[in-house]
Amino acid sequence: MDLEEFNILRNCRVGIIGSGSWATAIAKMVLTNVDMLNWHVRDPKNIDSFCRTGRNPNYLTSVKFDTAKISFSSDVNEVVRNSDVLIFAVPSAFLKSSLQTLTEDLSGKYVISAIKGLIPDENMIVGSWLNRTYSIPIDRIGVISGPCHAEEVALERLSYLTIACQDLKLAREFTMLLNCPFIKTTVSDDIYGTEYSAVLKNIMAIASGICHGLGYGDNFQAVLISNAIQEIKRFVDTVHPIMRDIKSSAYLGDLLVTCYSQFSRNRTFGTMLGKGYSVKSAQMEMLMIAEGYYAVRSIHQINDKYQVSMPITDAVYNIIYEKVSPVIEIVLLTEQLR
Repeated sequence: MDLEEFNILRNCRVGIIGSGSWATAIAKMVLTNVDMLNWHVRDPKNIDSFCRTGRNPNYLTSVKFDTAKISFSSDVNEVVRNSDVLIFAVPSAFLKSSLQTLTEDLSGKYVISAIKGLIPDENMIVGSWLNRTYSIPIDRIGVISGPCHAEEVALERLSYLTIACQDLKLAREFTMLLNCPFIKTTVSDDIYGTEYSAVLKNIMAIASGICHGLGYGDNFQAVLISNAIQEIKRFVDTVHPIMRDIKSSAYLGDLLVTCYSQFSRNRTFGTMLGKGYSVKSAQMEMLMIAEGYYAVRSIHQINDKYQVSMPITDAVYNIIYEKVSPVIEIVLLTEQLR
């Protein structure tokens, strides 16, 4: 494909890997811009239900799709083979297993990651892992970030996304797939910073939820989130030191919505921990994955190298993995916040 032609991505074949709420929301966006979508749904029974009803049987069930415009397949190789641009939207903890049977070559594809997490046993952001594992050039990889909950996309409430790619022209091409009346997009070349920030904001949202569950009020939450964005800045500036505006929506906006929204699964998970649920019981009761659960261990291990001051991350790690009482750990955290 020749990127000198502006219409390349308008006429290309697009595939989505994943069938959760975020994948479903992205499909809703993309289908406003393409005539046909390839969609990998792992369970054939879910495909059958989708085709009968026009709705995802498990997520965002209020969204009605024109299934004549969707080619479903439970075979990831079929979707990859028939797509020029692939959008990955599965929880990071399950990305490797989702691609376990993949034999098709990804190196010539354009790839967009909509995954806000790290590959847990690799401690790598998704873009870097795809580059290393499948030889996809890093300048062909885009990252979707920004404050955008799937549930509000389903309701067609105005939302903003940032598409990060080292090739800004390609980033602008990627936006053509997502722009629609209820989605506005901007572009960035900070693929590393936006990915790490998207990971860290989930950890901060767990902390926010824990504090909410313990009965801390809005005044304290404001201080917590003010410290959280500073912590994110310290980390991303250390790991990938470039000029960036941490106040932009891809960083601060995403943090705010994840920490405050009723739709935030990470905040919900944290609230349950603050109310006294064990980690296991909270996970069993939730129907969706809280990415921050996996991310906090990975970031904790990565930070062994960098030694960035990260008191909020350390507190969440201690509560989840060291089984320290949330009451005690948050009291200790309050002495470190300013």
